Formats: sequence, structure tokens, C-alpha cells
Amino acid sequence: MKNENAITVSELTKTFGTFTAVNAISFEVKKGEIFGFLGANGAGKTTAMKMLIGILKPSSGQATVAGFDVHTESEAIKRNIGYMSQKFALYDDLTVRENITFFGGIYGLSRKRIQEKSKQLIEDLGLGAVGKSLVGSLPLGWKQKLAFSVAMLHDPQIVFLDEPTGGVDPITRRQFWEMIYKAAHAGTTLFVTTHYMDEAEYCNRVSIMVNGKIEALDTPKNLKQHFEAATMNDVFLKLARG
Repeated sequence: MKNENAITVSELTKTFGTFTAVNAISFEVKKGEIFGFLGANGAGKTTAMKMLIGILKPSSGQATVAGFDVHTESEAIKRNIGYMSQKFALYDDLTVRENITFFGGIYGLSRKRIQEKSKQLIEDLGLGAVGKSLVGSLPLGWKQKLAFSVAMLHDPQIVFLDEPTGGVDPITRRQFWEMIYKAAHAGTTLFVTTHYMDEAEYCNRVSIMVNGKIEALDTPKNLKQHFEAATMNDVFLKLARG
């Protein structure tokens, strides 16, 4: 990446017919930052993310991800990012090891590198006893942590996580965020969408989308001070009420 920003967005817009899902949003994400992209369901978070990861063409505006243009270099973006979708991204009918091998191949890793990464990943997650088990048989929390680790398999510059803790218990959510901290400490940029407002407290900075627009962007501490709020949920409620 050529500058200190992992992601730069200017007036990015997506329309579907007469409906504007994402309305001229602008922001920057620094290298190594945990950037929270918050908003209620339907606020436009996932649509914005899909434009940034190169699978949805913007209607207008500009953006670069890992130094590559979203309009003209979407394939280069895909090679330099990791992505964990809102719905569980791995294959239930493959084993843990088979999933790692499959995605390692997609990411272009050598057979030797896949073997090394597979061993390390399984050890780190404590999945040695279930390495040959079908992923579909694992508890949701384990599935989510495995999906995140697989998204990191090729050492991407930026990892996009779309509602990564949806449906998991509070303990697993905390464990998941510990994995995010570890990745950020190693220099990876994390872009996280969530509708759990308490998770904003774990981010370096957060933006809050309301009806397709970014209505606030700052550190959690500064946002709470600005809106005279005790929690990020209070901040969001004030914004949502206008």
C-alpha cells in the first residue's frame, strides 16, 4: 500500500433503480486499524462492503482498497484482502482440514505452505481433536472462529468481517474479538460491520450509518463525549432519532 491509509473512500454511492442504498459516503481507514462500520440492519453496511471488496460495482464515487481502485482493479483487491461473509462462509460437507486445504488452494498457497498453515491454525484454535470432522458438525462459535482464521490464511493486508459475531454467545464473541486484536497487533487492517453497538467499544474508530449515510465517525470515546452519551448504543439511538 502506497500511503498510510488502507482504505480511502470518497462520495461512494450505490443505487438500485430509484432506491439509494449507499449515499455518497466518504471516510479513510488507517493501516493496522480496527475500523467499526456500524448501523442497524438495512442501513447499507453490507452493500458498502461489497463495493469495497470488489463484488459490487459502485454507481458513482471513488474508493481504493490496499491501493487498488474499486472500479478498475477489483481482481487485485480480491487478492490482497480476506473476507468473512455474514452467512457462514465455509463448506459444511467438508472436514476442517479439507476446508483449509481448499481455501488455501484458492488463495494460491503452495502445498507445503497449506500444510504449515493448516497445522498452525488447528493448533491455535484447539481443533486437533476435530480436524477430520465435518465443519457442519461444529458448534457455531467454532465455525465462526475457523472462518475468520481461513480468511487470514494468505496473510492479507486487510480483512473484511461482515457481522462476524452474529448469533454466537457472549463468551465466544469476546474470544472472537481477541482474535481480531491479535491480527491488528500483527499489522492487519480489520474492517468490521456489526449491529451490536457494544462492539464499537473494541474498535479504534467507528462510523455509524443511518439510512445509507455516514452520520458520525470518530473514536468511541469522542463520539460518546460529543453526544453526551454513556454508551455507543445511546449514541446510535440519538442519531437514529435525528
